[in-house]
Amino acid sequence: MQLAEYFMKHKGVGVLSTADRQGKVDAAIYARPNVLDDGSLAFIMRDRLTHQNITGNPYAVYLFIENAAGYKGVRLYLKKISEDDDAELIRSMTRRCLTPEEDAAKGPKFIVYFKVEKALKLIGTESPELNRA
Repeated sequence: MQLAEYFMKHKGVGVLSTADRQGKVDAAIYARPNVLDDGSLAFIMRDRLTHQNITGNPYAVYLFIENAAGYKGVRLYLKKISEDDDAELIRSMTRRCLTPEEDAAKGPKFIVYFKVEKALKLIGTESPELNRA
């Protein structure tokens, strides 16, 4: 199964964990990522702690827990490859609907792109049956 197909088929809760340059960790709830044709992932971020951390330390882990019986999901080990602040592109990738005023009041947004370096099942050391592209 492709990553894009996986995230389209499964509902759940995502947690993006980052650390700053000194190694101080943070975790934040994040929606399912946008999966691009090349298998990279894109997250829309506000200019808050997660974005600040990823600016100083390009590594992150995205933990996705499926809404299913038991503990099912994936852990994706990520490395930042780039970011963009193109408002039109961000708008086209945004799933949440806020009024323009509400959106502006929350501050600037960025699209942060990641390469998936490793994928593991939620529990254990096995790789899930996922293709990245």
